Amino acid sequence: MQDKVTVKDFQRMKEDKEKITMLTSYTYPIAKIVDDAGIDSILVGDSLGMTILGHNNTLKVTLENSIMLTQAVSRAVNRALLIGDLPFGTYGINSFETVKNAYRLVKEGNAEAVKLEGGRERIKEIEKILNIGIPVLGHIGLTPTYVNIFGGFKVQGREEKQAQILLEDAKMLEEAGVFAIVLESIPWKLAKKITENVTIPTIGIGAGEYCDGQVLVIDDILGLNFQVKPRFIKQYANIKDIISEAVKNYYKEVKNGSFPSEEQRYD
Repeated sequence: MQDKVTVKDFQRMKEDKEKITMLTSYTYPIAKIVDDAGIDSILVGDSLGMTILGHNNTLKVTLENSIMLTQAVSRAVNRALLIGDLPFGTYGINSFETVKNAYRLVKEGNAEAVKLEGGRERIKEIEKILNIGIPVLGHIGLTPTYVNIFGGFKVQGREEKQAQILLEDAKMLEEAGVFAIVLESIPWKLAKKITENVTIPTIGIGAGEYCDGQVLVIDDILGLNFQVKPRFIKQYANIKDIISEAVKNYYKEVKNGSFPSEEQRYD
């Protein structure tokens, strides 16, 4: 078995120019497959609100949702760095609440690090989380908890002023002590510039090929996405059709009496 991945390995991989791999997972069986495949990090993202709970955005996800699914995933993970996502409303109110919620995600959910969205407005909260020994993954660009401010899931940083703010935010997050930064849905040239101007790893999602690593939602790469399908998704399999065919065959065999057969009964 490969060695356990830690936040220190993220930094080493950037310095060695080794790309970092990250995928979301929300259940024990999927997390086990992902971990066994050698993925460097698993994120129990607040995307669970859309992929698991069926909401049209991530805003309704609760801390209890995140804790429960992070617990499940943690039971499957041996190698990957496990990151829990702090949902909307669990930070940004006051630093005490933010730290308490991060603590619960690690203590109860078994996360090894936490992620929260935002730039300069999150610095004090990030520093306080770090002060109790919890590594933090930053996240700027298209931050889904800001979807109502952005007017939808739209690319960020195309205008020069906004691009400059994102670059400054990345540097502030680095100075605050995050171990890496997710760059979501920003122009590739901006992502490249940020990556070259910070010493910590950048993890892209819809941010082009020049980031230090990449993250995608597991449902997207498996063809299980029933809602928003951004341009940056690459589908690597079509599990939806396989599942559909299996369910239809089960339905047919129960209806016609061929299941269960003698092979599936006890004497």
